[in-house]
Amino acid sequence: MSGRRVLVAGVGNVFLGDDGFGVETVRRLGELGVPDGVEAVDFGVRGVHLAYQLLDGYRTLVLVDATARGGPPGTVYLIEAETGPVECGAGPAALDGHRMGPDAVLGLLATLSAGTGGLPPQRVLVVGCEPASLDEGIGLSAPVAAAVEEAARLVLRIVLEEGARDQGMSSGAERSERSEQSERSERKASSC
Repeated sequence: MSGRRVLVAGVGNVFLGDDGFGVETVRRLGELGVPDGVEAVDFGVRGVHLAYQLLDGYRTLVLVDATARGGPPGTVYLIEAETGPVECGAGPAALDGHRMGPDAVLGLLATLSAGTGGLPPQRVLVVGCEPASLDEGIGLSAPVAAAVEEAARLVLRIVLEEGARDQGMSSGAERSERSEQSERSERKASSC
């Protein structure tokens, strides 16, 4: 696997008002900069492309998208998604590469992983924002535009925590390896 441990995927349709939230947040994230090991990509409406890219072996996926959950417009949500098999609706809309929601992408990913032996991400998080309008039109509503900075900083916090988690795992593995080497050296010395 390459050094890409975390994929931040901005999804949504910029021609449907606040549905462009994920795309705009990933653009802002690019301005802020992301740590090594993190790839931030604007996938827009290319859900199939996202599913295939996830087969490259990312440990964590952070989806950034407009997410209607009933709160006031501009509310930012952090949701831990299920990482097991995902049920996605049958029929042409579910496999339409230009209208695949995150659930359909994760469902397709599960199918692709099973068919190719690829590994899906171990952890999937969604940073969502309550939309005010998903009507045709370019540009975010005022409350959603104001939430972009908060969401970008939340994503940065998440990827930094994921990096620290990776460091902890690496340090633990290195300590374990050093302990094994030390034990072998001690056994070798005592057998002489």
